[in-house]
Order: sequence, then structure tokens, then C-alpha cells
Amino acid sequence: MDETGEPVISIRSLAMNYGDKPVLRWINLDVFKGQIIGYIGPNGAGKSTTVKILLGLIQGYIGEVKILGRDISDGDVEYKRRIGYVPEVADIYESLTAQEYLTFIAQLYGMNYSKANHKAEQLMISFGLESVYSSRVSSFSKGMKQKVLLISSLIHNPDILFLDEPLSGLDANSVIVVKEILACLAAQGKTIFYSSHMMDVVEKISNRIVLLNDGQIIADGSFHQLQEKSKEGSLEQIFNELTGFHDHKEKAEQFVSIVQEV
Repeated sequence: MDETGEPVISIRSLAMNYGDKPVLRWINLDVFKGQIIGYIGPNGAGKSTTVKILLGLIQGYIGEVKILGRDISDGDVEYKRRIGYVPEVADIYESLTAQEYLTFIAQLYGMNYSKANHKAEQLMISFGLESVYSSRVSSFSKGMKQKVLLISSLIHNPDILFLDEPLSGLDANSVIVVKEILACLAAQGKTIFYSSHMMDVVEKISNRIVLLNDGQIIADGSFHQLQEKSKEGSLEQIFNELTGFHDHKEKAEQFVSIVQEV
């Protein structure tokens, strides 16, 4: 992790409205090579909007966004070849086999079929899915589909990886493997932008945590820096403290009391 070089992602005075509603409020953020950024916040805080802007999926924002040194507003989409993305809800082509889907995605990134097919098959083997490489994705479990999505985001060896709830549906052993994969990628200089509501996972895998609330960055630092600043123990407690969410116990007790009504 090198914070002395040029940022791989640079955001300056980023603002975005949906109609009259401000979603992002003048965000400034630099992300560097080899960082695993835990990008967290309550629902509606602006996390997904930020990522979609960075991916070039949303226009109409105010401010400057540079990825790999280039302003993404210039219309050149070449930078997208160096990006991988796992969305929270993905429209995976379930009528295709895993082989057809992965080679199709790889070819979109500019890989030739032979290389894509070999690499996809090897990655499926690594995930223990060699027996279903030629099977239709529609027959896969949620966890198997998630592994295919992870492979599709990495098959072209991107420099920046955007992950939105990437561990969804994975069994405990697979979660451990994926965490280790992310650590290995970061050690090799890859940058990972990781968004999740699973605070314990974010706490363990991120070397930097950015907390967004109401469209603004309200905390930015390592877990230990955030811990010292807020005087709280876990990331979940820090999150609740900084976002002003204090009535979770009361809400839970109220819910259970209704469930137990005779």
C-alpha cells in the first residue's frame, strides 16, 4: 500500500442529486494502489451512487473524478478494461453455461477465446466447480453463482476491483478463501473498493475504512484510527455511534414483544 504515488482513484467536490434530493454532498477522496477500502454507510447514504459514477454508469454529477490518472468525463472508456465489478444484485445470463458466460465476459474485456476458456476453467477448478463448468448457470446455487461472478470480475486481471456484498451466499470456507484472495490481490498492488453491511468482515479485511452518511464522508482511516477517535470497540459500534443509530436494542425488543403476543 503506497500513499506516496499518484492516486488510482481521485474524487474532488463530487456532488449528485436525484431530482431535488442531494445524494452526494461534495465528496473528496483519494484511493491508492494496494488499498482495500471498506466503503460503508447506511442505506441511502450514497455508496452505490459513488460506485456507479466511478464505473461510468451514471452521468450528471458535479465535480471531478479521475481513475488511473484520467478524468472519466472525457468519454474515453478504455479505463474500464482495468476494472472489475461485482454488483450486489447481478443480472447473470442464467441460460448460458458457466463456460459460455465467463468466456463471453472475458472477450468483452479484450481477451481471446482460447486464453479466456483456459483461464475460466482453471479458476472454476480453484473454486471446486470443475464439474459444472459446462452446466447452465440456472442450475447453480446462490453461492455457486456468486463464485462465477467473482471469477468474471477477475478473469481479465484488473487493477481496480469494485465489490458490493461479494460474500453473499458463500459458505464459511469459501468466505475464508475469498478474504485471502483479496489480501493476496492487495499485496500485489491491486486496489479493492469493498462495500458491505457485514461490519465484522469489513473490519477484518480493510486496511482503510471510509464511512459515508447522508451523502458525506464522516470518517476515514484504519479501523484502529476510527476506534481511537470514537472510543468504541467494534466497527459496528463505531458505525452506530457516528451515524447516530442508538435505538437498535429498543427496536429489537419491540419486535420480539410483538412476536410473543398471544
